[in-house]
Amino acid sequence: MAGQFFWHELITTDPKAAEKFYRDVVGWTVKDSGVPGHAYTLFQVGDRAVGGMLTITPDMASHGARPAWLGYISTDDVDQTAATIRQLGGAIHIAPQEVPGVIRFTMAADPQGAVFYAAKGLVAETPPPLPPGTPGTVGWNELMASDGQAAFPFYEKLFGWTKDQAIDMGPMGTYQLFAAGGPAVGAMMTKPAMVPVPFWGYYFNVPSIDAGTEKIKAGGGKILNGPMEVPGGQWVVQAMDLQGAAFNLVAPGH
Repeated sequence: MAGQFFWHELITTDPKAAEKFYRDVVGWTVKDSGVPGHAYTLFQVGDRAVGGMLTITPDMASHGARPAWLGYISTDDVDQTAATIRQLGGAIHIAPQEVPGVIRFTMAADPQGAVFYAAKGLVAETPPPLPPGTPGTVGWNELMASDGQAAFPFYEKLFGWTKDQAIDMGPMGTYQLFAAGGPAVGAMMTKPAMVPVPFWGYYFNVPSIDAGTEKIKAGGGKILNGPMEVPGGQWVVQAMDLQGAAFNLVAPGH
């Protein structure tokens, strides 16, 4: 279905260190993608690939690439989506291109500058998603925008997202949940002043927030916020890996 987050990708400067860190913290196993001509690592839950990792090349770095997690949002027509992104005031960082037989994608930014991929998988048969809450999968997709209220119409028009519950965060503003044809899959809000730029952040499911937090510390990562309880009874921690990519963990209540 179009408008779904279906893949999450780490771009990093040190893939070996990142591989060990996330294997320890999130519990993934890793393997090479096996795509000829593409050095790409797969993060797996059991035998199911749930995300990937790409090394930042000198050319990518010269164009401003920094360690980060990026999300892929499904679309039925990548080229038309790229044109619509421009029409809606967004930017295209990588024009539509293809990994033959695997994926067609474009890297884009919304009008406030948050980066994402719009993509269409080309693999003939893909297994159904793992059940919600499965450790190692992404449990939540969160946009920190310059203006949370103004951010939503772009994605609504582009991907057909609908507003779900709106949570009043007091001085922090409204935390607007959104859905993509089913239950809420994420939210968007105005970023705190201390956050330098708008960005999409992702929450990886783990069995225990306390254990996950200790593993982040043991692996050399940095805790940015939490652990803390969030509406719905889950617990989250916001962190940064050794190379500077922001990420989050989410776990069931204690």
